[in-house]
Amino acid sequence: MDYLPDVTESLLTQSHISSILIKALYNETSILIDKMLLLQFSTSHYCRKARLALGYKKIPYQVENLTPGLHIFKLKPLTGLTTVPVLLPQKTGQPQAIADSTNIFNYLDTYQPDPPLTLSNPTQQTQASLLEDWLDESIGTATRFVYYHYRAGEGKAIDPSLSSQLVINVVRRQYGITPASVALAEKRLENAMTVLSGWNNQPYLVGDRLSIADIAAAALLSPLALIPHYRQTYPWLFEKIVTIHKICQEPLPPG
Repeated sequence: MDYLPDVTESLLTQSHISSILIKALYNETSILIDKMLLLQFSTSHYCRKARLALGYKKIPYQVENLTPGLHIFKLKPLTGLTTVPVLLPQKTGQPQAIADSTNIFNYLDTYQPDPPLTLSNPTQQTQASLLEDWLDESIGTATRFVYYHYRAGEGKAIDPSLSSQLVINVVRRQYGITPASVALAEKRLENAMTVLSGWNNQPYLVGDRLSIADIAAAALLSPLALIPHYRQTYPWLFEKIVTIHKICQEPLPPG
């Protein structure tokens, strides 16, 4: 006589399997929600700055790469601004969104003080803050101008695809990148290398451990790695950039 499976047993087995699958899905969803979310442009060196800080503190996070132009529909309701990076803590009792990489630094030091991004010596911390602000407002912009000018000309072969060149041209128009503005940016970068040259002989820009100044410099100057002139003239800079990326467990940019 053939074996006839017990219907009740079969249903219980299916119910048990469904329960396991639902529990696994719930756990996976909980893990994803528990992570912070960084809204970014994948190629933005300012977003790299935020990722370095998150990596340095070993805070679990995910990224959501936004489409330039369409990103405003995501960001405006959250921050009232249209710039990246934006960090969403996604945790009870925490802010809904933090805009701007400097504000993200400050938030992360409050959320998880160790390891600190802030130096304990007030004078050194003031110096680090001034360097970070200068790198943000002047040198990061100069890097953008020089980098996109290079990618549209001598560096076009890096990615000559129509989509890549379209993005590059949109950025150049958006920021007014012209031969004259690039020449000014190159002078700014030359001055920056002089200011930062002391980094060549010491592990950190300020104090005796990593600070916001080091992270800002490593992120905002990293696009220059693709430009032979800077790689050949300032090898010490890119050694520092590599070291800080390793400390912060962040993959190196191209170049």
